[in-house]
Amino acid sequence: MDIEKIDFKKELTNMDVPQMQELSEEIRKFLVEKVSATGGHLASNLGVVELTIALHKVFNLDEDAIVWDVGHQTYVHKILTGRADKFDTLRQMNGISGFTRNEESEYDLFDTGHSSVSLSLAQGIAEARRLQNEEGAVIAVIGDGALTGGVAYEAINSIGDRKSKVIMILNDNEMSISPNSSGISSHLNDIRESKGYFAFKNKVKQFCEKVPLIGKGIAKFLINTRRLLKYTMLDGIIFEELGMKYYGPIDGHDIPALINILEKSKLIEGPLCIHVKTQKGRGYKPAEEEPDKFHSVPTFDAEEPSKTLITKTRYQDVFGKALIEKARADSRIVAISAAMIDGTGLTEFQRMYPTRCIDAGIAEQHAVSLAAGLAKSGMKPVVCIYSTFLQRAYDNIIEEVFLQGLPVVFAIDRAGIVGGDGTTHQGLLDISYLGSIPGMELLAPCCDIELEEMLEYAHSKDSPVAIRYPRGEAFQAEGSSLYTGGKSGVKGMEMLVQGEDACILAIGNMVQEALNAAVSLRNEGIDVSVVNVGRIWPFPVSAVKKIAKEYPAVITIEEGVYNGSFGEYAKSISGKVTAMTYPTKFIEHGSVNEIRAKYGMDAQGIVNTVKNTIGE
Repeated sequence: MDIEKIDFKKELTNMDVPQMQELSEEIRKFLVEKVSATGGHLASNLGVVELTIALHKVFNLDEDAIVWDVGHQTYVHKILTGRADKFDTLRQMNGISGFTRNEESEYDLFDTGHSSVSLSLAQGIAEARRLQNEEGAVIAVIGDGALTGGVAYEAINSIGDRKSKVIMILNDNEMSISPNSSGISSHLNDIRESKGYFAFKNKVKQFCEKVPLIGKGIAKFLINTRRLLKYTMLDGIIFEELGMKYYGPIDGHDIPALINILEKSKLIEGPLCIHVKTQKGRGYKPAEEEPDKFHSVPTFDAEEPSKTLITKTRYQDVFGKALIEKARADSRIVAISAAMIDGTGLTEFQRMYPTRCIDAGIAEQHAVSLAAGLAKSGMKPVVCIYSTFLQRAYDNIIEEVFLQGLPVVFAIDRAGIVGGDGTTHQGLLDISYLGSIPGMELLAPCCDIELEEMLEYAHSKDSPVAIRYPRGEAFQAEGSSLYTGGKSGVKGMEMLVQGEDACILAIGNMVQEALNAAVSLRNEGIDVSVVNVGRIWPFPVSAVKKIAKEYPAVITIEEGVYNGSFGEYAKSISGKVTAMTYPTKFIEHGSVNEIRAKYGMDAQGIVNTVKNTIGE
């Protein structure tokens, strides 16, 4: 079966169950082949093959709306909406995204990448259709992990209150919600799935209420009895009590069962939750055995993945190891993550100190406020969250931590360009959004040793400190001919290379690009100084003024947007400053090196900027 040449919009309508089952297996082979070559989210997509096929079989996407939560599990959806022939470009520059992107397809309703918001978006669409008297089903596909985010429950509460016609597909891959093994529950579910159940329930209520004097009491008694039975025998009670009818669990790999319940969902009035059980990594044994490892993967050998899925020491590894050392010496340290224990380098910390490691779920606001409570009570919490996800807790950072002046350490992972994950994950805003907070101390290490030193420094403070560091391999300071080491987390600024023609103020991982540029410039007879700016905020006013007096030109470079940047602040102090940042826009996906080169943020870009500045 040539997946890339099939017109699924036309062919899927006429496929029978055996053909769809065969298609499921072919799609899995296709995904393993393509994702192993490009990298991407594999296990989650292997788990939703049948579910996605059933959704496309039952619903007409020209009339019906499907909103995918996060969007990392939509590779099958992309295949079924005519993008299979583009999978060689998955997550590559100018290729298709690893998430839903509206500019890619009209069937990708939103640009997604963050969790727990699909239900809110779906309700908005459903309410708009009701107000405009438009037809069409509205479906939100959300994972059980995303239900750890509070905004999902805010949406469920609102959907139930307004009786918005939203079909919630709860994709449960056994990460959060326990399976329902009750035979009574399965039996009641069979009854509930029948059209006659709802008509019968309404007729009983109407009949009871017509009985003189005691009718309403009987009806109330039956309703209360029904509620008691639900609490006793039914999973999904939380959805029922919030106003959503609940069905499930359904085998998410049983195509006939999926099609059956989805067809019936069209006939049911009001909101409902369809609980679907799926297996993450299904059909590819390595991903079935280690679904977390194959959640998001670099390129690998599909035949022997264990040989290629080996990573070098990353910044999160350096951080995790350093935090363990601190925790040995200080029992007050508590690590907090928002559903990213492994991604933030806390796996070993959690194993060694299980009671001092808290996974708050996909609930960044809660994670930060939780840290504030710990700090207020004498503990030393370290909040480990990706730059792009920390945006979600902005109010809590201000109100609960900085307003109180509490000693919370923020370990901001994935700061800067992250590559293939693209627009929703590029960590380019934290310098700007944190810089406006009174009392903010923001540090940025340029290497492994400096990250360790900055964590030591942050732990010693009695006030909040944030440390931003990039994704990927950590620069090893030891043995480097250009970097001698030093406690720049304490000093704030450190001269690494001395020159006289210009001075480059580099932040974080831009230090390595600046050092490489200095070598190239020296070969052309241009001597520049390179200063490692270890402390971004509070802004070093006096130090920048001094440098501006000593050099004919000053160039700042940081992995962030211009508005609210270190460079923008430096330019306001001296007209000699040229600020190198990314433009204030959402940066697309591609490799880190490709993106830096495109926007002139690599060593060659620095060389060009220095030469142009000196020329001016």
